[in-house]
Amino acid sequence: MASESRHISERIDRPADEVYDYASDPANLPVWAPGLGEAVENADGQWFVETPSGRVGFAFVERNTYGVLDHEVTLPSGEVVHNPMRVIPDGEGCEVVFTLRRLPGVSDEDFARDAGLVQADLTRLKRVLEAPGA
Repeated sequence: MASESRHISERIDRPADEVYDYASDPANLPVWAPGLGEAVENADGQWFVETPSGRVGFAFVERNTYGVLDHEVTLPSGEVVHNPMRVIPDGEGCEVVFTLRRLPGVSDEDFARDAGLVQADLTRLKRVLEAPGA
């Protein structure tokens, strides 16, 4: 059965390659996506994020020229969640699009809350990258 998806986006007035370079570096996650976790660590080439639910694994797809930032999050339970994400060139700037998928058992309220958290992270990414001197 297909899951419900919501596409959440933010336009950023920076070149797509600069946004991609910044967003694809897991070390920057605590700055623009603190909802995912506040501390990030690379252990033997694998990235981990400390979350309120425990330590989760985090891996972006291989670097590419297409702006694909899909990533997998491995929850403490061992469940792996695939998160589609793209940086799409748009003139002098770009659009960052995250596809939020509703997991089984997630209520309407929790799905809406998760969408709000993703939007807040993308808005924070925009502020960080558009800040003077960024």
